[in-house]
Amino acid sequence: MRVALNHTTTYRYDRPVILSPQIIRLRPAPHCRTPISSYMLTLRPSYHFLTWQQDMQHNDLARVVFPERTRELQVSVDLIADMTGLHSFDVCLETAAERYPFAYEPWLAQELAPCLATEVAGPRLQDWLDDVHRQARRTVDFLIQLNHRLQRDIAYAVRLEPGIQSCEETLVQGQGSCRDSAWLLIQILRHLGLAARFVSGYLIQLATDATVLSGSSGPIGDTLDLHAWVEVYLPGAGWVGLDPTSGLLTGEGHIPLVCAPDAASAAPITGTVEPCAATFDVAMSVTRLHEEAGRSVSASKLTTM
Repeated sequence: MRVALNHTTTYRYDRPVILSPQIIRLRPAPHCRTPISSYMLTLRPSYHFLTWQQDMQHNDLARVVFPERTRELQVSVDLIADMTGLHSFDVCLETAAERYPFAYEPWLAQELAPCLATEVAGPRLQDWLDDVHRQARRTVDFLIQLNHRLQRDIAYAVRLEPGIQSCEETLVQGQGSCRDSAWLLIQILRHLGLAARFVSGYLIQLATDATVLSGSSGPIGDTLDLHAWVEVYLPGAGWVGLDPTSGLLTGEGHIPLVCAPDAASAAPITGTVEPCAATFDVAMSVTRLHEEAGRSVSASKLTTM
């Protein structure tokens, strides 16, 4: 199944304003496992200067300069993704990392240092950590059980306020947004000696055409959202995705856009604007592309406009 994704963000200002250079992090990450056959980034105002760069985490980012005043900034992403099923459990670890607990080689721990940095654990987080069983077991089993437990403990809630809750807030309230659960899991993993980083990306969920006899039938319609999850570094397998909102490993519907040790470095769009009154609007859609027998949907090269 191939799908077309559109994500359009529009800022409107009450008067012509000067924009600072805008940093846009809305291109699928180089390590994205879902095949992306076409990608387009369209910007308004159309008169601008765009430079593609990579940050220290190898994320692709667009640095855009708008030389003239404008009353609107619009960022639109169009891409085509191949939703071929992925084997989430198909990881091959180095022998020393097959069972948890394990320790990173000193040289590797040094390179992973930003993703091993911990905050001071508050009483609720410390209680949660103390309740983690530390007996030796398969690393993948340990991570799956940890992710499941967090998903059971923290209910998902839509939260429109900016920023991320502290781990204590999320645990006390027993609920949080996807970014809150992701940050909590990151701190849990780091306190347990595992390197973890924050991921911002698209989550595509397609409704199933089959009749489900038991359990959850999944979404009743095709959906697209900006989402947050976690990647943990496992020697031999590299970065492995965990989604604490669902309690599952990441699959073909998870399209990472930016990965960073801290959530503040993973914002989709950053930049400043002169003081003004502004409105903000987001439109997102996902459409199935049905191919005729013997013909394929045409795909363009990675491009920008």
